[in-house]
Amino acid sequence: MSEQKNGQSRRDFLLKTIAIAPAMAVGTAGIGALESRSVLAADNTNTPHTHARDYQPTWFTAEEFAFITAAVTLLIPNDDRGPGALEAGVPEYIDRQMNTPYAIGANWYMQGPFTPDVDKEFGYQLPLVPQQIYRLGIAEANQQSQKHYGKVFAELTAAQQIEFLKALEAGSATFQQLPAKTFFSFLLQNTREGFFSDPIHGGNQGLVGWKLINFPGARADFMDWVERGERYPLPPVSIRGERS
Repeated sequence: MSEQKNGQSRRDFLLKTIAIAPAMAVGTAGIGALESRSVLAADNTNTPHTHARDYQPTWFTAEEFAFITAAVTLLIPNDDRGPGALEAGVPEYIDRQMNTPYAIGANWYMQGPFTPDVDKEFGYQLPLVPQQIYRLGIAEANQQSQKHYGKVFAELTAAQQIEFLKALEAGSATFQQLPAKTFFSFLLQNTREGFFSDPIHGGNQGLVGWKLINFPGARADFMDWVERGERYPLPPVSIRGERS
């Protein structure tokens, strides 16, 4: 969450961490609910994408959604190369994921034993599903923010928010019900997913994530371009046929 990673911006660092973007772009960790017909056609235009469509959360509370919105804005900020997570609709993506089988750990083994101290070797080791991680994590984060700054996270200055997210990422913030670092890792992973997934899941609105990395999306065939060493000349296409 640092401003610089080896002398480069957070956005430069992001671009170097998306080697798996094509694999996750069409199908993400969660199975997002399909949008209504009116929403499906909302972004199918050739105009520049400058902001996300209006959205009211269905799972997060207003305070929780304010946290998500503020956090993702800093995790993938907009810059001169294009929109960031906020403009791509990542808050909508994360909220919609909370109403999917992924969010309740439907296909997770949750019988224990749970041994968090071996998570580096064996992966996630807590008895919490994503819904619980977000609900508990946001509550703990706002309590810590209130304690140290006198305000909840969404009301802090950008500099304070960055400082606080750094503490979560480093694990130096002290949470009572789950490790702060675990909460941050879920938030960051879902933010990346929302920025690079197919728009059918709610994020990557206007195909801004795909345009940033020149990913062709759900085009039927582009394999003849893979080894050319040239920029793919056609714009990305989503599952439902949106074009940038």
